[in-house]
Amino acid sequence: MASFTHLVLFCTLLITTAVAETPSFRPKALLLPVTKDSSTKQYLTQINQRTPLVPVKLTIDLGGGFLWVDCEKGYVSVTYKPARCRSAQCHLAGSKSCGECFDGPKPGCNNNTCGLFPYNPFIRTSTSGELAQDIISIQSTNGSNPSKVVSIPNVIFTCGSTFLLEGLASGVTGIAGLGRKKIALPSQFAAAFSFKRKFALCLSSNGVVFFGDGPYIMLPNKDVSQNLIYTPLILNPVSTAGASFEGEPSADYFIGVKGIKINGQDVKLNTSLLSIAKDGTGGTKISTVQPYTSLETSIYKAVISAFGKAVANVPRVNAVAPFELCFNSSSFGSTRVGPGVPQIDLVLPNNKLWTIFGANSMVQVSDNVLCLGFVDGGPLHFVDWGIPFTPTAIVIGGHQIEDNLLQFDLASSRLGFSSSLLFRQTTCSNFNFTSIA
Repeated sequence: MASFTHLVLFCTLLITTAVAETPSFRPKALLLPVTKDSSTKQYLTQINQRTPLVPVKLTIDLGGGFLWVDCEKGYVSVTYKPARCRSAQCHLAGSKSCGECFDGPKPGCNNNTCGLFPYNPFIRTSTSGELAQDIISIQSTNGSNPSKVVSIPNVIFTCGSTFLLEGLASGVTGIAGLGRKKIALPSQFAAAFSFKRKFALCLSSNGVVFFGDGPYIMLPNKDVSQNLIYTPLILNPVSTAGASFEGEPSADYFIGVKGIKINGQDVKLNTSLLSIAKDGTGGTKISTVQPYTSLETSIYKAVISAFGKAVANVPRVNAVAPFELCFNSSSFGSTRVGPGVPQIDLVLPNNKLWTIFGANSMVQVSDNVLCLGFVDGGPLHFVDWGIPFTPTAIVIGGHQIEDNLLQFDLASSRLGFSSSLLFRQTTCSNFNFTSIA
């Protein structure tokens, strides 16, 4: 049985395990360039897929379980392979569905294939889709520059439907899932080239995703993989996707936030909300889907109140949706790490702190207006479009992680984070994309 957020049943698909072509050159790391779409605030990348190779523009979903692309509109490839029911690929993907499709054979519609549930988190809609494999070509890196392009012939992905592209940035034809699943791109790339099951996210207007271990070098010659602070990654045993198989855990990356400080002072919170409950609600996850950090309503009110008190002498201006606390920009001085506002600390196990400085806490909504960039995520137990939804107490959004390096160590189940790279006089836009090969 599948659980749903808007589940539309279509025909199912197939697969084969990703193993790199036998190259004389074996990369130690791969990379994808990332751009931020100004209208949707989505983080975009591009891969080359299929035979002949076609550039495929994708939205990045850090918590997405796998790569999915639209197979209904112009998917042509002589190397496309559907995953047959009960195959090793279906098992690896955790698929429990097996079906027929009588409008084929064609990509996305074949008989005796297994499938998954491609999900668009921006419109909270899923469908069923055929599991398949095809070739992907991607740039390798030495950590400082792009290097040779390498090919992976049997990358597992899922076919989505054209209607699932609603709400995605212009030209996007799928979603690149980087989540905690065996067929998410980080795990497949690591398996293909036998490098460490690590990847690093460095977002900005122009950022980068590294697959594999460091160094991750930003101009001017700063290895931002050094001096990271580490905290455990927590597995939520309940899926947070729009649709899933029964008993499937979440692909999202959760961390153990224990509290919040503003200007070094503890914010009074209902700390029980910070733990993951049996039904999967609560806890803290990191998201590239949410443009700004969302907080459960009671936590949001506490943070807004505490921040307001910390800047009580600063006059406010009218709120600008979706933000509540807004100020005249000239009220704050400028520092290396953004506007000179009270710092916000996320308190982690062993009293480690993830410090959010002004560049990440504040949003410049106009020339003269600066707002605290946190939004009300609503109560934990609510009904979404008439269908039960499993929300999270704190969702750390894109704006709060820009110009911070985040390294996800899948083998050790830990997150390494840098806090603001502005302190190191560099940014996530400073990778040198000049190729050396």
